Amino acid sequence: MNDKVLNARTLTDDEFFYGHKACPGCGGSLAVRIALKVLGRRAVSVLPAGCMSAVGFNFPQLAFANNSIISTFAGTASMMTGIAAGYRAQGITDVPVVGFAGDGGTADIGIQALSGAIDRNDDILYICYDNEAYMNTGIQKSSLTPYGSSTTTTPVCGGGKGNLTDKKNLFEIVAAHGIPYAATATVGNMPDLIKKIQKAAGIKGTRFIHVLCPCPVGWGIKSSDTVDIAREAVESGLWVLAEYQNGEFFLSKKPKEFSNVKNFIKKQRRFAHLTDEDIEKITESRNKKWNYINNVYNN
Repeated sequence: MNDKVLNARTLTDDEFFYGHKACPGCGGSLAVRIALKVLGRRAVSVLPAGCMSAVGFNFPQLAFANNSIISTFAGTASMMTGIAAGYRAQGITDVPVVGFAGDGGTADIGIQALSGAIDRNDDILYICYDNEAYMNTGIQKSSLTPYGSSTTTTPVCGGGKGNLTDKKNLFEIVAAHGIPYAATATVGNMPDLIKKIQKAAGIKGTRFIHVLCPCPVGWGIKSSDTVDIAREAVESGLWVLAEYQNGEFFLSKKPKEFSNVKNFIKKQRRFAHLTDEDIEKITESRNKKWNYINNVYNN
């Protein structure tokens, strides 16, 4: 990886993830593309069953220019551990090992292996591309699906409200392990995402980046609106840009004034059924979250 500070102008023109079969406007594919541009050709990527493995490995085509492998659904982090150990046994220290897993493959199915990797402090970078449901298999609820979202397993019918549980705080769960570095990011703020990936690449031990990646199909938005919706998630205060390092939390960005939650929610078909009362509940939950953040996180 290049040691110079990277940004949109200095990022390589080389492509390491291209020709894939992702849907137009796919937020996850944007995150993978940018991450590999930062990490470079020598990076080895591990992908479990999910959107990115489905669109990136289509025999006889491979959408990755670097070495990449599909892991078991639950074993992303453990396979990364094995790859890192293999390189270490050969005395090779300049090959970044990166994993790309969705919200279901991370917060649900893969969390045990991830927890174990952090406990061992394996020298790996785990990136969760969070599109807030199991999008590859039909838009089923995951533990990172937000309250009120309509999915195929939390449908809106018979007066139902969609998903009735709140989104799991995966960032702080990972931080609670005492991980060397963790961060949240979004494809709506590429400079911040690039900065955090490069920072993580320069740290030894286990690192984790949780990236919000809108899915046009699952969220019910236009494919051209992916970046704008991701940006608005931050501006509305429903997604927090932050870092964890040396036992402390840091805010990457604090909106001076939150944008309207209702405007953000109503742009997404998955929330079309929500009433003003439902949206007020979401707004109150946001306010409580930010009261906590203002007390605990460094600005």
